[in-house]
Amino acid sequence: MENEKPIIFRPAEDPLHLTFLVFSGCSIMCVASAVDPLRAANRVSSAPAFEWTVVSVDGKPPVTTSGLPVAVDGTFDPDAATDVLVIVGGFGTRLAATPALVAGVQRAARAASAIGGVEAGGWLLGRAGLLEGRAATTHWEDLEDFAAAFPGADVRPDRYVIDGPVFTAGGASPTFDLMLHLVRSRLGMAVALDVASVFIYDQARAATDAQPLVSLGRLDGFDPRLAQTIRLMESHVDRPLPISAIARRIGVTTRTLEKLFTGAIGETPGAYYLRLRLNAARRLVLDTTEPMADIAARTGFGSAAAFSRAFSKAFGQAPARMRRG
Repeated sequence: MENEKPIIFRPAEDPLHLTFLVFSGCSIMCVASAVDPLRAANRVSSAPAFEWTVVSVDGKPPVTTSGLPVAVDGTFDPDAATDVLVIVGGFGTRLAATPALVAGVQRAARAASAIGGVEAGGWLLGRAGLLEGRAATTHWEDLEDFAAAFPGADVRPDRYVIDGPVFTAGGASPTFDLMLHLVRSRLGMAVALDVASVFIYDQARAATDAQPLVSLGRLDGFDPRLAQTIRLMESHVDRPLPISAIARRIGVTTRTLEKLFTGAIGETPGAYYLRLRLNAARRLVLDTTEPMADIAARTGFGSAAAFSRAFSKAFGQAPARMRRG
């Protein structure tokens, strides 16, 4: 979505300087998706088109979810000159918005031409009031909580959103799409195609495509009814449909649906559906402070006790214990 076209997404010859503010708990794939397309664009261009600086709040290397640290050039300085500030966040970033950091982001946003949030980086933009009256997105796992936290924003399930000088992306792959769009906007389609070719990357999605709960990958090539079933399941996590009802909607018998699942995925549709709901529950247990009864309701369990039993069987410990750990 592009409500306004910010200046950074226009043809330009001057190098664009970006500052990446990276937080511990982010995905290393998000960092790579944000930076590496720019590196490749410089490689295939006649002259360097992008410059960047990587910083952290305390000047120490942030540690990604894989345990790999990200080398930084220094500490985040809100007054340092930059064209674009990109906040790359992950687990815990929503809780990192101290008054001093929020004030610094606000100050940096006023001086920069654009500001963006990658994955959970959008939470810091929201805390700074930069999403008020604007369209935005975040990773699909957080969309519901994100919309509740920032009611003045038009929260969308899109892969990435550009609204005036503010842009947000939902995860690693959407961030790559966004940076490829930046390259294409400034340097043209030919350079963008060369950059995509460096990574053997096929951009098959539009910015406004919704982020799915389950990334099907090549599963669509097995049987379209399988993909339809999974999409139906993920849209009814809070109120699970009987497998027989799903089969009727897809236009097959229950037995045929079971054969499709066991053949392609290796488990019954009922087992897969339960696992999908429990994985959603585990994210809520680990990433939020919601009461267990509310999590049980959001993931289709009739009671907190039934939820706790199913959770313990699947993950080897009760949800409350996993949260404490």
